[in-house]
Amino acid sequence: MKRIYLILIIAFLSSIAISAQSLSLSEQADSAYNADNYKEAADLYLHIIQSEGASAALYYNLGNCYYRSGEMGKAILAYERSLRLDPTNDDAKNNLDFVNARISDRPGERGTFIGNALDTAANTAHSNTWAWLAFGAFVLTLIGVLAYIFSNIIVVRKIGFFGGFVTLIATGIFIFFAYRSAAIAVADDAAIITVPSTILSTSPRVPKDRNQEAMLLHEGTKVMILDSVKSTTDSVNSLWYDVAVDNNHRAWINAAAVEKI
Repeated sequence: MKRIYLILIIAFLSSIAISAQSLSLSEQADSAYNADNYKEAADLYLHIIQSEGASAALYYNLGNCYYRSGEMGKAILAYERSLRLDPTNDDAKNNLDFVNARISDRPGERGTFIGNALDTAANTAHSNTWAWLAFGAFVLTLIGVLAYIFSNIIVVRKIGFFGGFVTLIATGIFIFFAYRSAAIAVADDAAIITVPSTILSTSPRVPKDRNQEAMLLHEGTKVMILDSVKSTTDSVNSLWYDVAVDNNHRAWINAAAVEKI
C-alpha cells in the first residue's frame, strides 16, 4: 500500500513539474518577445506548440514574432493557423489584413461571390458555437411541435406551428454553417509561400527557359492547391503542386517553396 501511495505522489509531483516547466516556457517566450529577441521567442513558441499542442493564442504570438523578424510569409501562415483554431480572433484577423497589405503580390478574386460570402458568415463563429445554436434551435422546434399538438389555446398553437417552422429552418442553417466552419478549419488545400520569391512553372518541373515560366510570386502569397505530382529531374525527386493563385491564374509550384496552412 505504501508503494502505491509513493507512486501516486511521484506522479502528482511530476505533473506539477511539467506544468511549471510549461509555464516557464511561456514566460520565457513572452520575455524574449518583450526584449525584442523575436527569433528566440518564435523558437520557444514553436517548442510549446510541438510539445503541448497548438492554440490560437500561441499561433497569434508566433505570427507577431515572425512579423517583427521580417518573415512575412511565416507571419501570414501563423495568423492563418490561429484563425483556423479560432475564427473569432479579431487580433489575428487585423494583423493578417495588416501584413497582407504589405506583401508584394496582389492576386485577383478567388472563388465565387456566394461561396466567399458563405465562408465569411461561417467564420463569424466557431463550428462548436454553430452546433450549439443548431441544438438550441432544434429544442425550440420540439417545443413548438408539442405546443401545437397538446395546447388547447389557439394563439399558442399558432405560435407553436409558425415558430416551430422558423426554428426548424434556423436549425438547418446553423447545421450548414457548423459543417462549413469545421470544413474550413481542417482543409489542407491552402498554402502560403514562405521563400522570398519563386518562379511557377507551366509543368511540374523546374522551368528550362522563359517559355516554361508561368509567373513570379513572392513571400506571403496564398495559393490554393488543386493537385500534386512527384517529379524526378537529374535523379532528384521533388514534389510539385498544381495551384490556383486566383480565378484566372493557375500553374505549378515546387512544394518546398510553400507550407500548407
